[in-house]
Amino acid sequence: ISDIDFEGPKVVIYCRNLDLLMENGDMIKELARRIRKRITLRPDPSILTEEEDAEEEIKRIVPPEAGITNVTFSPDVGEVTIEAQKPGIAIGKGGALLREMMQKVCWTPRVVRAPPIQSDIVRNIRHSVIQASAERREIMRKIGRRIHRELRARGDWIRISSLGGSREVGRSAFLLQTPESRVLLDCGVNVASDERAFPHLEAPELRLPELDAVVVSHAHLDHMGFVPYLFKYGFEGPVYCTPPTRDLAVLLQLDYVDIAEYEDKPLPYNKKDIRTFVQHTIPIDYGDVTDISPDIKITLHNAGHILGSAIVHAHIGEGMYNMVYTGDVKFDRTRLFSPAVYTFPRLETLIIDSTYGGAEDIQPFRADAEKELIRVITETIKRGGKVVVPVFAVGRAQEMMVLLEDCKRKGMLDDVPVYLEGMIWEATAIHTAYPEYLSPDLREQIFHQDRNPFLSDMFTRVTSPDQRAQVIDGEPAVILSTAGMMAGGPVIEYFKALAPDPRNSLVFVGYQCEGSLGRRIQKGWREVPLRRAGGRIEEVKVNMEVRTIEGFSGHSDRAQLLNYVRRISPKPERVVCCHGDDNKCIDLASAIHKLFKVETRAPSNLETIRLH
Repeated sequence: ISDIDFEGPKVVIYCRNLDLLMENGDMIKELARRIRKRITLRPDPSILTEEEDAEEEIKRIVPPEAGITNVTFSPDVGEVTIEAQKPGIAIGKGGALLREMMQKVCWTPRVVRAPPIQSDIVRNIRHSVIQASAERREIMRKIGRRIHRELRARGDWIRISSLGGSREVGRSAFLLQTPESRVLLDCGVNVASDERAFPHLEAPELRLPELDAVVVSHAHLDHMGFVPYLFKYGFEGPVYCTPPTRDLAVLLQLDYVDIAEYEDKPLPYNKKDIRTFVQHTIPIDYGDVTDISPDIKITLHNAGHILGSAIVHAHIGEGMYNMVYTGDVKFDRTRLFSPAVYTFPRLETLIIDSTYGGAEDIQPFRADAEKELIRVITETIKRGGKVVVPVFAVGRAQEMMVLLEDCKRKGMLDDVPVYLEGMIWEATAIHTAYPEYLSPDLREQIFHQDRNPFLSDMFTRVTSPDQRAQVIDGEPAVILSTAGMMAGGPVIEYFKALAPDPRNSLVFVGYQCEGSLGRRIQKGWREVPLRRAGGRIEEVKVNMEVRTIEGFSGHSDRAQLLNYVRRISPKPERVVCCHGDDNKCIDLASAIHKLFKVETRAPSNLETIRLH
């Protein structure tokens, strides 16, 4: 052993001789069990094979059918990243090929999936992390020393403060405090509001330099859109999330900045702050128990909402207290994801999504919603119209794509072109990079049937205003376009051009926040003021058919939320309802209290609850 150091939540051991440890993996497991820390073994720089020779040896060891697309070395941490079309083959049975590679070249091999659709975001993130490995290593060392510091405070209280997202949808942010630690759960923006856009970071209990960590549940802007701002004003700690959440977050943050610049709005942060966010992000997979402060461990579990969305299970103290924060949760099987996880080792307080917690919020069965959408599309196409579907680039767009591809393949939908515009293509490319986060059925199609629905030739990417004009003037079609609440983006251009024609249809398949253009159209506005080029306001007449089809939401409805609380194990002592309009949070909290006889709360923003 030449060096031992903390890097983030891990203990890193550098060795000059890997043979003994390579031959006895149980030794590392036993050491990790004894010190109760995650351990990573790395080679001392002095024993690394020359990069050119190492790459040649790796390509000799890995079978050609693995489809290696790139090999990149990070000398500062002794890692070699191998991008392969079939990572399982490159890893080998039980990791046999990884061990062989490490024995032969001494570099620590890390195999990642090559996206079937080339993603600029995935490529750039992987490249930037590797290129800045020396800087990142120093960041991780600072974080590691902070995580593994000696306990300094005394006391056993635990508090949770709402800084946003309580009795409202948007700008979710919750501060978890113990005498020792300060952890922020989510930090989002409300893109549909100027007055209530950002969380209450001015709250006296939040001091950014003292913040131990940020945990991001998923990549929607209302949960992570304000995280780069923290780095701009003093935060230097880690951000924990799943790998796809990191990549999707960067995609949406960059778009948020671009839209703010285009609309000449003040920028809360810039692209440099987004790069800082990437360098400080520690991706963790579902099920990995991870130290994030001296007295808090977290485990992320599938939330069923969007790609990589996570329920956060926080274990506080040495068995003192356990809390679950669902973020946005879907307790139902969808075409993309399995239902949310509902079994935990221990649980005292549950903080739950209440978006559809009202007594009337019962969604139709998904199969019925799918039939209704296909019916609307078929009727619109028959009368020579076009169907515009405003979708969130992450989640709803891919759900629509998988549905439309399946219906076409089964003969339920005529050969209708489907156009994709906005960030949908890039977001879909990120989905193809992480099929292990999709539902078992979808993984089966992709891995074993070699039928990836996202690669269907029925989908055409719109890449320019000229092509958009051709789509608008062309034959009947389905148009999936961002933004999902019509708060900007290319969907506005389609709406302006197609709204006056009664042959066309506008179909809402996602939540429309109060104050958004989508909500106003839903309410029946037949004339909508929109800004044209040059700043001139023009009234757009809405003669097109406007439909809202419930049942596609990535959120659980009232019945599913109550069923989640009914099924969750173990039973919590307290349930906190958040992320919903005022009446929905109160309504759900009241119902849970009556049905399950547990303490419930529906706090307002800036309210603090003592958990222990």
